[in-house]
Amino acid sequence: MFNLKLLKNIGLPLYLFIYLIIPYPAITQILKVDFLRNLENSLNTRDLEFIRKNFKNDEGQNITKQFSKIINDFPDSKWKIKRLKINDPNKNILRIKVSGEKKINREIYILESNFDYSYSTKNGKIDEGIIKNLFTIIRNDNKKIDINFKIPDKVLTGSKYDIDIILNKPLEEVIIAGTIKPYQINSFFEQELLFEPLVSGGIFKMTRAPSKQGLQIWSGIIVHPEGMITFTKSIDVVDKL
Repeated sequence: MFNLKLLKNIGLPLYLFIYLIIPYPAITQILKVDFLRNLENSLNTRDLEFIRKNFKNDEGQNITKQFSKIINDFPDSKWKIKRLKINDPNKNILRIKVSGEKKINREIYILESNFDYSYSTKNGKIDEGIIKNLFTIIRNDNKKIDINFKIPDKVLTGSKYDIDIILNKPLEEVIIAGTIKPYQINSFFEQELLFEPLVSGGIFKMTRAPSKQGLQIWSGIIVHPEGMITFTKSIDVVDKL
């Protein structure tokens, strides 16, 4: 068994991809034509006052606090935002990409996070939002590990589905280890993970979706001679495809 607290000692900031499971960047009103440009600019220039003004009061303080953590951990993080076209006039969806790098103990960690944010507005401010299609990776292998992630974006309630993380060039004489398990809010560092040798060239798992609609989140780690890869993926559980 392997306690994730020990990973802190080798310089891997695993908590970084935990808070990216629920991204805290300011997602605000779309009442003006140039709003998305202003929003993207505010995130990239760290204009927290702009963020506070465009969130409801009960959310503004928390958003600002968590966004500050991201800035501290990835000072050079860049945000790209675009609006997706949908037919429902009462809903808005933004596609967001976050990228960044950070050097820790002579290792360079690369952050890549992509997700959609569906929301509505009330009195010109964000009223409620839903994160979908989240996929976040933090890696220190300089992208030398040739890996494919085959994880569905959407599954039916109660259905069986496959999760495949494939190493395209497995090493014959070197042990590669990894694991994946459901994410539980506020309990990641208290969980113990059983790392298994990936003799089959990856992680191949069949699982079952919850019986109720919602969001299922998986987090995992690949340990390779070239470095480590941590990943987080959300799956939308629905009653109709």
